[in-house]
Amino acid sequence: MKQRDYRKKISLSETGPGDAGKTGSWRILRPVIDPQVCIPGRRNAPACYICWLYCPDGVISRTVPPGIDYQYCKGCGICAEECPTKAITMVEESSLLKE
Repeated sequence: MKQRDYRKKISLSETGPGDAGKTGSWRILRPVIDPQVCIPGRRNAPACYICWLYCPDGVISRTVPPGIDYQYCKGCGICAEECPTKAITMVEESSLLKE
């Protein structure tokens, strides 16, 4: 029986979108924050940040108003579901590309 020498194998693949935690082009829904409805945006002061607390990817900033790093956001919608004022809506990614 011939043994294979796996140490001589190399990878010819290159990194692409979705590597290192980046979303790439597969996200379907994108969270959009309305600063007029968001508590920190309305008060212009740090408050609430429930979206930041529940985001599993940690892509929401604790700034006034909060921001979302779309490069790493997976579009799960937990932030929109947990927002007490419903300031975050999930928008189809394809509708944003048409504009």
